[in-house]
Formats: sequence, structure tokens, C-alpha cells
Amino acid sequence: MIAFQKMQGAGNDFIVLDNRSLGLTFDEIINITPKLCDRRFGIGADGVLVLQESDIADYKMIYRNADGSDAGMCGNGGRCLALFAVNRGFPPIHTFNVHRNVYEATVGKDQVTIKFPVKVLPKQIGEICGYHLIQANAATEHVVILVDDSQLAREDELRKAGLIIRSSQENFPKGTNVNFMYNINTNHIGLQTYERGVENLTLACGTGAIASAIVHHYLNGLQTEKSTILVDCKGGQLTISFDYLKASYNYQNIHLTGPAEFVFDGNIPL
Repeated sequence: MIAFQKMQGAGNDFIVLDNRSLGLTFDEIINITPKLCDRRFGIGADGVLVLQESDIADYKMIYRNADGSDAGMCGNGGRCLALFAVNRGFPPIHTFNVHRNVYEATVGKDQVTIKFPVKVLPKQIGEICGYHLIQANAATEHVVILVDDSQLAREDELRKAGLIIRSSQENFPKGTNVNFMYNINTNHIGLQTYERGVENLTLACGTGAIASAIVHHYLNGLQTEKSTILVDCKGGQLTISFDYLKASYNYQNIHLTGPAEFVFDGNIPL
């Protein structure tokens, strides 16, 4: 039996494990993830978050997609794990690493903010399936597509296009997450994300929200050096802030803010 907690951040849901006490090996984490995430025969989730000791931060975050694959960084997962960590004695402001990148978390009463230690440089990469793609890797692989709000509601079409684009080995040897974005106004967008490893649309994607907010700024030719953009996802609203460096056309000092909540806890046999 292993103890777990189920958490969600803007509808992106996770199974959270404290590996300091469980002592699972990395291979064991990968192997059990698909079973735990199965929505009919397991607990059900978009992925598994694991907290364990770190040699470069307060703790290490391991995140695996529902199929057991490596997602790189998960923004909504990072916010959930930060709240989980605070409930286990870590201070409200702390650090964690994903691979060798170190992130800073600030856990408030209703919101959690993650500061990303990365720079993002949007890049036009042509068309697939009639969609014009802009790449904006925000600690993991993302492309962003501008659509209108009526397209955003046609989820079957988004799933089909998302799978084709995500699987384009010529353009994305490691695969990619696919974000369908529409403009609401200068500082507000709507978003649906097809997530690699989940192989479906999810209710929210934190790194996808970052990529899309930055592409929104880029496509609109905005010259503001500091921006805050609201991102409406089906599962809730996220807030993205960043600095724009005109000289190099890249984006840094990126912050992701949004809700994180406990859903339930329990024990499950392996």
C-alpha cells in the first residue's frame, strides 16, 4: 500500500507522493504511473508528482505524464507540489528543482506562484494541417496556434489536429504540446491545450499558458517591457507575468500564478 494525495490546479489533476518515506526507485515511479493515472482502474489523473530530497534545492520534483513519460516541467503540477510541500513543513517561500532547473515557489492563502528560471524566444515554424505554428518552449516543448473562439469550442477537431501536430517527428522529434489560443483583448486570452503524454485536451496547462501568453505578446507586436496576461482555461484562470527584452527579443523573469487544491487522500495497493 502506498499513501497518496489527489490534487488539482485549474482542473489539471495529479496524484502526489512523498518519496522521502515511500522510497520508490525512479523506475518504479515510471512503472506505476500509468496504473495510478488510469481513470477507470486506478485513481485517475493527468500525471504523478513526486517529492524527494534534492542536492541543489529544498526538494526535487519528479513529474511523469499519465503514460509514464517525462513531461519536463509541469507548471500546474509545480504549484500543487509546492502547496503539498508547505503542508509537510516547508516554508511558504521555497525552491525545488526539475532536472537541473531550480524554481522558486511562493504559496499564499488562495494562490501559488512559481518563478521560472528560463528564457523563452518565440519562433515561427510554418504550417501543419493548415495551422500556422509558433514555437515557444517554456521549460518543456510547446507550439501555439491562434484560433477564434468558435474553433476553441470544437474539441473533436482540436484533438485530431493536436495529435497530428504533436506526432510530427520531422518537426518535433520529442513530440510537443499543442496550444490553441484566441485573443480576448490585449492582456487576456483563452486557451485549450493538447498535452503530450496525456494524449488529450486537458482542463489547463501551466507551461502552455506561459507559452501562449508570450506568443500573444509577440504576435501583437507589443513593446511593453513588463506584462501581465490573464489566461482562461476550462478549469480556471491563470495569471502569467514576464519581462520582455527588446534587444534580444526574448522573455524572462516569468511567473505563473493560479489556484492549487487538495481533492482527497488515500492508500492504494501496488
